[in-house]
Amino acid sequence: MKAPVPFGQYYPGDSPVHHLEPRAKMGLVAAFMVMLFTVDGFPGLAAASAVAAAAVAVSSVPPRLVLRGIRAVSVILVFTLLAHGLVWNPATVTLVRIGPIGLDPQGVLTGVFFVVRIVLLVVGTSLLTLTTSPVRLADGLERLMRPLEVVRFPAGEVAMMLTVALRFIPTTAEEAEKIVLAQVARGARFDTGGPVKRARAYVPVLVPLFVNLFRRADELATAMEARCYRGGTGRTRYTESMMTLVDKAALIIGASVMIAVGMVL
Repeated sequence: MKAPVPFGQYYPGDSPVHHLEPRAKMGLVAAFMVMLFTVDGFPGLAAASAVAAAAVAVSSVPPRLVLRGIRAVSVILVFTLLAHGLVWNPATVTLVRIGPIGLDPQGVLTGVFFVVRIVLLVVGTSLLTLTTSPVRLADGLERLMRPLEVVRFPAGEVAMMLTVALRFIPTTAEEAEKIVLAQVARGARFDTGGPVKRARAYVPVLVPLFVNLFRRADELATAMEARCYRGGTGRTRYTESMMTLVDKAALIIGASVMIAVGMVL
């Protein structure tokens, strides 16, 4: 029985998306983001949704893992929908009206548009981290930033910091979940009372959470020093990641199509 994979953690696989060179995947994700922010209607979002669904299907990653990141931005989604849908003292026809506050139909459509855009953005970025190991991701980031080394930019160190930060996001969520479950088993309640009481109930979770995170960070630093890590200068690689013709073709064709769709729709 496989252990559950936290949000954002690498999911091993043998799909074409997994074998794609990290820089090609980053370029495709960037083109997907350009398409999302250039479309101005639901037909464009439908095309972007089709692209995301096709990528998830080809990657062989379970959809529940890809969609798990939506829960982390659920508050932002609700706020976005309400910010566009609610109007004060509406002068037009509203779907629902409670006192001076009304739910504007056009505002709801606008809110749904931005909510779908955010969801697709989360799906696209999640698919990148789910199909790319931290080592390959760091290597791809370093190679992309390598031209900046001419101005003494520490590309290797920055790439390592970004990779560690990405890796610690699912680790933090996993640690928090374990602490909450342990405290619930000891009688703690996180689902009763008002918002203030529920927020105060999570205060005892923060202390052990930060202690565990600092302990993991110290262990990581010790492990890196034991392996003689001294920054990106002079480092060699066991395997050199090179972009093949398939990677270049996928990047050029995929990015061109997505940007063209974004500009047209």
